[in-house]
Parts: sequence; structure tokens; C-alpha cells
Amino acid sequence: MKGKNQASIILRKPKRSDVPILFDQQNDAGAHRMVGVTSHAPDDRKAYFSKWEKIFADDGIIARTILFQNEIAGVINSFHAPWSNRLEVGYWLGREFWGKGIATKALGEFLLIDNRRPLGATAVVTNKGSIKVLQTCGFEIVDTVDVELEGGEVLSEHRFELL
Repeated sequence: MKGKNQASIILRKPKRSDVPILFDQQNDAGAHRMVGVTSHAPDDRKAYFSKWEKIFADDGIIARTILFQNEIAGVINSFHAPWSNRLEVGYWLGREFWGKGIATKALGEFLLIDNRRPLGATAVVTNKGSIKVLQTCGFEIVDTVDVELEGGEVLSEHRFELL
């Protein structure tokens, strides 16, 4: 059995048939809260599928489905983030795939596919797992900002950069 930091993964271009599985994985309000994503309802299937049609059509977005033991574990992508006006990387794993070293391995391999730099990322300061993943892959904290969410709640998030 492979150790936590030796997760065997495959990154492949996403297929439209992946989207229903990815939707189900991200349809987790608790996980959205933990990572500070509150801009949309995780159960809005139509909005999620519409977002993916834009991803498939945008040559500026590099996306990969993360496979672990032949199962779709999640997705990773890089994109121009309108909120920061910079190139950022983001990833999402289904909850059942957390804590297995999959995100670290996927990000490390993804950085070989997308070598555009600088590359940014964000993580809520309480999301210790993502902070560890990003720092393990060479990202450095360059700022910490408070972000006001819908409803007025404020979350602190780290902004990371990989040069």
C-alpha cells in the first residue's frame, strides 16, 4: 500500500461525462463553508453545468480531472481570476478523497502541465489542509486579506504565489 504522500493519481482532460460526478462532489455546503466558497449555491445544478460549458470553451483555462484508483477524485484548473486579476490555480476533491495526499500529488503534477508563472492561489486561513498542499508545492503566502461574504460575514484568506 502506498503511503499518504505517494498517492497514485492520473490527471486527464475533463470529459462532459465527468461533470455530474464533479457536481455531486462539490454539492457539499460544509466543504464550501470550510474553503470560503459562498458565491453560489452548491446544489444549483444548472449553474454548475453552465460554468463547465464555459470551461470547455475557454482555451485560457487549463483543467484536469483527478483520477485516484480509477475513480474521479476531483478537478484541478488554472484560470484568470477576475477577483484578483491574476492567473490562479484551484482544485476540489470529493470529501471521501481528503487526507490521502491526492491534492498535493495532483497539484505537483499539474504544475508540470501548466508552467505559466506567476501563479496565484487562495486559501481560507482556517483551511490547514489546503495551506499545507500549497506550501508543499512551493507556493508562498504573499498577503492575508479579509473577504466579505454574501450576508456580511468576513473570512480571512491567505493569498499565495508561485514564481
